[in-house]
Amino acid sequence: MRPEVPMLIETARTLRRDIFTMIYQAGDGHPGASLSVVELVTALYFKVMRIDPARPDWPDRDRFILSKGHGCPAWYAALARRGFFPLDWLPTLRKLGSPLQGHPDMKKTPGVDMTTGSLGHGIALGAGMAAAGRLLGKNYFVYVVTGDGELNEGIVWEAIQSAAHMRLGRLIVFVDHNGWQSCGRVEQVSGLRDIAGRFAAFGWHTQEIDGHDFDQILSAIEVAQAERDRPSVIVARTIKGKGIPFVENDNSWHKRVPSRAEYESAMKHLSA
Repeated sequence: MRPEVPMLIETARTLRRDIFTMIYQAGDGHPGASLSVVELVTALYFKVMRIDPARPDWPDRDRFILSKGHGCPAWYAALARRGFFPLDWLPTLRKLGSPLQGHPDMKKTPGVDMTTGSLGHGIALGAGMAAAGRLLGKNYFVYVVTGDGELNEGIVWEAIQSAAHMRLGRLIVFVDHNGWQSCGRVEQVSGLRDIAGRFAAFGWHTQEIDGHDFDQILSAIEVAQAERDRPSVIVARTIKGKGIPFVENDNSWHKRVPSRAEYESAMKHLSA
């Protein structure tokens, strides 16, 4: 185990408490999709990415795009815990006039590099950022988290083809492969299988990992960073609703608000 992993595990636990609390207080949100990406977001924001919370628009920063924008409570929790904005913003999630909207808005929230929510656009946007960085002589990385259900969108595969053609080696995409989308199992809805193989066929460097194992996540990122001539995809096998037993793999929690009893049970589990 890497020496930083215990800290990252505890940080992930904190983010999960923040996520469930935000959604409970807001009375709206997507807990399942937020909880499945926690380890990916934690690794990037608390170990990997070159960022400066005091300068969210720093030109040389690494970029992050949450293509599955409905999972933004995980991103908001990480940004607050890293100091991009005060923790007391978190209870304002989805409130009228709040900087923390139900989907990320780059014009409202410090640290949000790209507005998302209309599914399928994150990889294309990330490819544009990576291409712009190369044209400007910058050496930042662009990290994108996309959902597996999101891969239904045609623009995704157009972007995958273009990124490979442009040899965008500083573009690193994570697929949050939890197996679910809003209306059911991904395989049953779209027939999507062998995600890594499909990316490889387009010319991408591919890896498959346990998306909740920090050692695997960090090692995969290091390998992807070293691959300079091809964009990289890391297919992260995750559990929708990870971290709260009665939420895990229950797709009714795709968009659902916990009752008081469910909230208290979750907080007790996450504080154990």
